[in-house]
Amino acid sequence: MMKSYRVGMVGYKFMGKAHSHAYRDLPMFFPQVAAPQMKLICGRDESGVSAAAAQFGWEGYVTDWRELVSHPEIDIVDINAPSDTHKEIALAAAAAGKHLFCEKPLALTLADTREMLEAAEAAGVKHMVGFNYRFAPAVQLAKKLVEEGRLGEIYHFRAWFLQDWIVDPNFPLVWRLQKEIAGSGSHGDLGAHLIDLAHFLIGDMQEVIGMSETFVKERPLPTSMTGLSAKGSADAPRGPVTVDDATLFMARFACGALGSFEATRFAPGHRCTNSFEINGSKGSVKFDFERMNELQVYFTSDDEDVQGFRRVLATDPSHAYMDAWWPAGHTIGYEHTFIHEVVELMRALEEDRQPIPNFVDGVKCQQVLEAVEQSIAQRRWVSINEV
Repeated sequence: MMKSYRVGMVGYKFMGKAHSHAYRDLPMFFPQVAAPQMKLICGRDESGVSAAAAQFGWEGYVTDWRELVSHPEIDIVDINAPSDTHKEIALAAAAAGKHLFCEKPLALTLADTREMLEAAEAAGVKHMVGFNYRFAPAVQLAKKLVEEGRLGEIYHFRAWFLQDWIVDPNFPLVWRLQKEIAGSGSHGDLGAHLIDLAHFLIGDMQEVIGMSETFVKERPLPTSMTGLSAKGSADAPRGPVTVDDATLFMARFACGALGSFEATRFAPGHRCTNSFEINGSKGSVKFDFERMNELQVYFTSDDEDVQGFRRVLATDPSHAYMDAWWPAGHTIGYEHTFIHEVVELMRALEEDRQPIPNFVDGVKCQQVLEAVEQSIAQRRWVSINEV
């Protein structure tokens, strides 16, 4: 009989709902994988977390994460609370011998991420970081084409993550716009995903150069907030925005490829355009998460009269994870990337290995984020090894 791993989760809003959904659905579609047991959920607001526990299907709730971390019946601590809480909770959980599943960015600074990795390694626990976009089957197909050499020598990786939810200058000052809580703005929130996809698909970067801008310097204070939504009044007292609204950078990869990255929350009409393109000597691929079941593929070896990008629908059972889902052509959605993420975590626990991506990948991502910030401050190319 497979072991059941007991989960304690800190956070219950946007990511808390996504993770809870993954834990609940995994046993139905992946019965061959060890099942997570939804033991405890934690949040500071008792009315909010108790309602979330009932809605999401958790056995119980607590309002102090220390109680959750020290609970003898918790095997895995899932951290998806705001970024400024990650380090303290992770260090305590590692010291208590709990496995770790932490949302990105891993922490606010590179030094903190390294401390988290060292603590997890010293404790001998498994550790995973939440880069869910890796787990879209179409992204897995792009990885396969690169690894098998079917795109040839890689020349270019370009990526962009465009949103528009704060274009209105009267949108409230939510925590994601405060550096002391979020660490950075579009750069660490959206750009982190692009950086991880680049590491996953292409490999390590050597050097970067960037620029950023905060277009709206002050915003009204919120009366409430959840996920990417908030309530407030345009005539409420205002506070400073202390993160970037948009960050762009260029990179040179260790393999010789060139990269360009754009992350912004000021692109009207783009709700969640998370896209990349890879160009190689034998072909190219294009991906857009708003059409997440598709990969656009081009091969130079095609006959000249039929050359062009082809639409590959990554829903056949031959594609990663898809044999667990619906008949070919029946698409999956955003929430399924989290289920696949948890599948990887559970398989790693069963196989006594580190899940991928893990805190090593979180540290590498933070290293690039800070190299870009250093480049912006100093207006020059910065080597990744400098930070």
